[in-house]
Amino acid sequence: MGESGPGLYRIEVISGSGNGVSILNSRVPPAFRESVKVGEQNLYAQAKELVGARDPRCHEFSVQMCAFDNDRSGYALELATLVALTGSLLEKNTRGGLIVVGQLNLGGSIELAPNPVAVAEIAAEKNASVLLMPVSRRRQLNDLPDDIWTKLRIEFYSDPVDAVFKALVE
Repeated sequence: MGESGPGLYRIEVISGSGNGVSILNSRVPPAFRESVKVGEQNLYAQAKELVGARDPRCHEFSVQMCAFDNDRSGYALELATLVALTGSLLEKNTRGGLIVVGQLNLGGSIELAPNPVAVAEIAAEKNASVLLMPVSRRRQLNDLPDDIWTKLRIEFYSDPVDAVFKALVE
């Protein structure tokens, strides 16, 4: 969540032979650069669970962030970046209408998503069909208005690997 509240982004990734990650945005916000680094390191650390026999270190990833609202910081996009990197390597798309919520740290743990009710309200306002959120935040969603529950399907994940596979098209 940036200074202006939750932001909505699309992260696009293409991969090819080579190694490393390059960010294609002309001006790269420091928070997004950090999100990409953390997502990349988690991909390397959890490669066996995420991509099996594929070696992500033998691929070059080109990443682009597209912001859909006022927040252009790229803050807290580590998990979404991990999903996009993994999807690119596995040649799988992310599910349509999905919003991924969760801040990932370098050690692979999910940090608490602030204000899940506000995030769900924005997801419904933006016509998302599925909100993927850490299971640790389900109790905070008790205050979510009934009309949001009818507009939006909320799915929960337990760890980054679970989130990646719930986010990707089978």
